[in-house]
Amino acid sequence: MKKTALVICPGRGTYNKPELGSISANLGASSPKIKEDLQSVLSQIDAERAQSGLATVSELDQAKLFKTSLHQKPEHAAALIYAAGYLDYLSIDRERYDIAAITGNSMGWYTAMACGGAWSVATSTRLVTSMALLTAGGAGAQFIYPVVDSEWRPDAQRIALVEEQLAAHQGQLMRSINYGGYAVLAGTEEACAAAMKALPVADERFPLLLPGHAAFHTRLMAAAAAQAQETWPVAAFQPPQTPLIDGRGQQWLSPETDRTALQRYTLGHQVTETFDFTKAVQVAVKEYAPDHIILLGPGSGLGGAVAQSLIAINWQGLRSKADFSERQTQADVPYVLSMGLAEQRALVTAGRN
Repeated sequence: MKKTALVICPGRGTYNKPELGSISANLGASSPKIKEDLQSVLSQIDAERAQSGLATVSELDQAKLFKTSLHQKPEHAAALIYAAGYLDYLSIDRERYDIAAITGNSMGWYTAMACGGAWSVATSTRLVTSMALLTAGGAGAQFIYPVVDSEWRPDAQRIALVEEQLAAHQGQLMRSINYGGYAVLAGTEEACAAAMKALPVADERFPLLLPGHAAFHTRLMAAAAAQAQETWPVAAFQPPQTPLIDGRGQQWLSPETDRTALQRYTLGHQVTETFDFTKAVQVAVKEYAPDHIILLGPGSGLGGAVAQSLIAINWQGLRSKADFSERQTQADVPYVLSMGLAEQRALVTAGRN
């Protein structure tokens, strides 16, 4: 009997040294019945990149060494993350899983748009690169701070500390992403530096500045949003074939989707306002009650934030990290399946070699 699944796409910063070669490795391990289709899509992505004068995803992924100066360049990292996620989506065994809805974190919204059929392969390939360049060139900085305790339960004291800094730097420091048990804050470099200095050290590594990140999902991205809307017309957008849940928790359903509204949200609100990943996850499970949550690659960093989002609403009795860990191990197939983990990937993909 088929199981329903919510699919979640990772955001920027998830293609790192451990992920080098993962796209080609996953492709090589795919079953013959889907390998040809996956290779065809990757070839289309590579062709679009080559036509734009950029290194192809295959070239980047198959490089002998991981180079931060190369692989973490915005126009390269964005393409690698999108391509890995989209190919993972196409690898999901549809005889075992019905995809109920799709969402994503931050840049993962672009991958979600591609997976949901709102963009063609050509459009999504070019657009993710375009948006990476537009937003990375913006002003400001971004850092992350935990707002949960060691058991992933909301921590009132840490939440209050974050609110204090937002109030102290009003208009200069903003809530960028609600990311499960973490607050991602962004703003001017001066405000971020002052807030990071004022916040007490948490879990031995926070507050943590996110290298190479600008003030994403804040008003400092207004110029990028305006240019994006001029560059990418409504004609590039199509109603999604699978329900999408955006960074406000709003659903986009086909055929009711207003393409103009989708374009304005994706290239406007989503660029300049808070991306509430926590709410997106919570709305998705409440609306669709999926049997499983499938996390696309690359990497496997989404698991904690997803679990923390579920714990915050006591979803299906989850009240702590321990509860979540027990839930993951008590069944033959874990509730949350990360395609970045080999043992869980095998439970998601269509028949392996």
